[in-house]
Amino acid sequence: MNALALPVVLPLLAAFLVRPAGLASGSLARWFGPLVLLLCAGMLVDTALLTHGQPVSANIGGFAPPLGIVFYADSLALLFAIAVPAFALLLWPREAMQAGGDRISALMLLLVGSGTGMALSGDLFNLYVFYELLAVASFGLVASSGSARAWAATVRYLLISGFGSVLALVGVALIYAQTGTLNLAQLSEFAPERLANPLGLAAFACLLIGFGVKAELFPVNAWVPEVYATAPKRVSALLAGVVSKLAILVVLRLILLVFDLPEARQSLLVLGLIGLVSGELAAWRARDLPRMLAFSSIGQLGLLFMAVSIPGVLGLIAALAVALHHLLMKPALFLLAERWSGGLENLAGAGRKAPLAAGLFTLFALSLLGVPPLPGFWAKLVLLLGLGQQDAVLAQAAIFGVLLMAVVEAHYLFRLVGLLYAKTAHGAPPHRMGDLAVASLLGAILVASMPLLPALAQGLGWMAHQASDVAAYRAVTLGSTIPGVAP
Repeated sequence: MNALALPVVLPLLAAFLVRPAGLASGSLARWFGPLVLLLCAGMLVDTALLTHGQPVSANIGGFAPPLGIVFYADSLALLFAIAVPAFALLLWPREAMQAGGDRISALMLLLVGSGTGMALSGDLFNLYVFYELLAVASFGLVASSGSARAWAATVRYLLISGFGSVLALVGVALIYAQTGTLNLAQLSEFAPERLANPLGLAAFACLLIGFGVKAELFPVNAWVPEVYATAPKRVSALLAGVVSKLAILVVLRLILLVFDLPEARQSLLVLGLIGLVSGELAAWRARDLPRMLAFSSIGQLGLLFMAVSIPGVLGLIAALAVALHHLLMKPALFLLAERWSGGLENLAGAGRKAPLAAGLFTLFALSLLGVPPLPGFWAKLVLLLGLGQQDAVLAQAAIFGVLLMAVVEAHYLFRLVGLLYAKTAHGAPPHRMGDLAVASLLGAILVASMPLLPALAQGLGWMAHQASDVAAYRAVTLGSTIPGVAP
């Protein structure tokens, strides 16, 4: 079994073994899932080190594409593949470590296995299958609190996700009817001739809406506020921080390999701008912290879709910068929100009793706003530079929208920071040490990245050039004549 396949197969297999492990030993069941994820993360890191960041592919079962399942791992895919088990370990639900937590452990393992498969898959149908597995796991995790509100939010999430899944499947069928293949490398060859037409754009629209559900894309993001407000905060952190980026990664691959068309990029820019404006205005009106963070997440992902719409390497660098910044910010903020839920007025003076939590929240808020020299400033700057290089009126309007929404974002975040440090008694319970530890770790990574920004920018540039090299993608994926890894 290839090293690329094991990090996908092991969590999926382990999800079915958690229950028998629990019957044998309660301690084994509690640590079974984290140990599997640690092993998978180690294997992915080892693959990245052995390949020195160069692209590799694996033909599962020895069947060459397009008949067999192919996994493709460049630096971009490995980055997000490693992030899935790593953040799942950091955000492992406390309920999974308690008696009877084997169901939650199984759902987490299913989510990690399918998420890793989404990051590595080089076949459109397999991407769809992994996406559906991830959706099933996320439904169960959202409803795991057992409250009536959580069940209602899960039903809404299920209905919207089901609608998106049908559209995605229609898009897959349209592409297969036009090209006779679903292998991404082969599609990159056939797309200019067979998919650069209205039917191809219709297929892209179906796929965009389908995968856009998890990416919080307008207009299929109506599930976000209720789910993030009612689900366990570690689940919300995982969905907002990691799962949404996997969906964005799929859209990015489609744009780079199959639908590198002005109309496709323009649709991303329009929907991203609408998502940014609607999300930030809704966050400004929100009156409780979890909903505020949920709407803010919609706005931030709108920025990410706008970055993906920018053609060329600069747009890809902007997309990676915004995605990685959001990957650090949102999980930490949702962890801090667990003990600060309820009306915003109840947070008056909370920072005086929880100075570490308030300090971390202020740090993350400043980076989200783009205050220099924090990384959020550089991510927004690259995005604005990419939009500024385009002559289209829509791109100039997008720049105005980004700057205007930054003012709106500054207003509601500074308003909340002011509440935290108000001279008022507050009775909110203290944060759990585990939540503070994870938020502190993410804050330390944010601060440590500031002196490393030149090296990080160079790394993102190299990663963007590699991911945008369509010819290399085809050569690595289709040039292999033997089973296993192709250099």
